[in-house]
Amino acid sequence: MTVTTAEWERLAAAAWAVRSHAYAPASGFQVGAAVLAADGRAFVGCNVENASYGLTICAERAAVCAAVAAGARDLRAVAIATALAVPATPCGACRQVLAEFGPDLEVLLLGDHGARQLTTLAVLLPAPFTFARLRGAQTAAGTDVGS
Repeated sequence: MTVTTAEWERLAAAAWAVRSHAYAPASGFQVGAAVLAADGRAFVGCNVENASYGLTICAERAAVCAAVAAGARDLRAVAIATALAVPATPCGACRQVLAEFGPDLEVLLLGDHGARQLTTLAVLLPAPFTFARLRGAQTAAGTDVGS
């Protein structure tokens, strides 16, 4: 199902708004994200850095966790806001998490001065590693993966 212009505008506004709540004392790089569930609900997240860098949570994963906590499992779109002239793409970890809940996800990247880039998760992460693929591998082989 294609995301409407009104839905994109709602997601973009939500991503920009939540970006201001990011906790980024180390990098100063604030990111906001908003995901659109299949039922039309939107969920937001911002990056939260930690002194132990590996524990940092990206905005995209925070938004997905908010969606899952509210019972949404099927995501249609994500808008990601950064203050860069060329909008940033999600990191590899975020691409992987997004693929679990929205393999056909549409992605809107937002940057400074109205910069926008529309793409898809399939372009950003071809052939993702997901439970659905694992189940397919089990079925195709006729055995459990790893046996």
